Amino acid sequence: MSSAGERPEFAPQAEPGSLHALGLAVLAHLLLGLALTWGVSWTQSDPQVNFSAELWSATAQEAAPAAAPSAPPPAEPPRPKPAPPPPRAIAVPPPVAASRQAALAPEADIALEREKKRKLKEAEDRKKALALAEKAEKAEKIAKAEKAEKAEKAEKAEKARKAKQVEQEAAEAKKLAAQKQAKAEAQKLQTRKEQEAKQAADAAEAKARKENLDRLMGQAGATGVTGATGAAGARGTAQASSGPSVSYGARLKARLKPNLTFLADATGIRAAEVEVRTTLDGTIISQRLVKSSGNKAWDDAVVNAIIKTETLPRDVDGRVHTYLIIPWSPKD
Repeated sequence: MSSAGERPEFAPQAEPGSLHALGLAVLAHLLLGLALTWGVSWTQSDPQVNFSAELWSATAQEAAPAAAPSAPPPAEPPRPKPAPPPPRAIAVPPPVAASRQAALAPEADIALEREKKRKLKEAEDRKKALALAEKAEKAEKIAKAEKAEKAEKAEKAEKARKAKQVEQEAAEAKKLAAQKQAKAEAQKLQTRKEQEAKQAADAAEAKARKENLDRLMGQAGATGVTGATGAAGARGTAQASSGPSVSYGARLKARLKPNLTFLADATGIRAAEVEVRTTLDGTIISQRLVKSSGNKAWDDAVVNAIIKTETLPRDVDGRVHTYLIIPWSPKD
């Protein structure tokens, strides 16, 4: 078997730090030899001790075939046991093995350095992941606190809005109740005023009707007055009757009614009084509303009816009344 020293082209190239690696390899082999020496059981019967060493070569080589077994030597007479030889030093591995260990040492250092860097990177990654987790947890806590604060503010705002709405609704209801009460009181007052006004109007209308009837009755003469020309039943004090006769009112309304046009509801309408002036032959020269009925449509209808009539009738005695105040209500 050829060694690597005989073929230098197969020897490993020297690398930086080879001396340090070589020293470490030698020290490892020495420790290994001591361990083997300590564990070897030496034979006292055979002074010759065989050693075997495993040689490493730079290239792969095939081993030689084993030698044929030889015949056992003849038996010798027993001889005295010789003294045990001193322990032999362990042979140092050839330079080829040391150079290979030196070549493999940087790879081991690189692997250790890589492992160390990997562990450091894992530690840094764990540290970063822990920091990120803490940061995320802190951000989540802050977000939850902000969300809770916003929810609390929104709840307070909603409660305040509802309370304000209830207050506004109560104030509006109170205001509406006050307005309704005021309206009811105003309506009661208006109704009372209307009733009082209607009563007063009815009283005035009755009084006017009575006065009108008194004027239409005429006075036939005055009792106890010298030269009186009135009738025996006359109740006036004048020497002669100057007003229309009793039947003149019916004759006057019979002349005016065909010219009256009024289609509205006449319920509750009072009498309207119109002042009429005529010529000596009864021709109407003017008419003026002196007292309203309270209903403009009825007032206009009465005035228009008088205008359309144009001429008033003569009284039973042939007289023409040049000045008259004609009261006229829907009841007439």
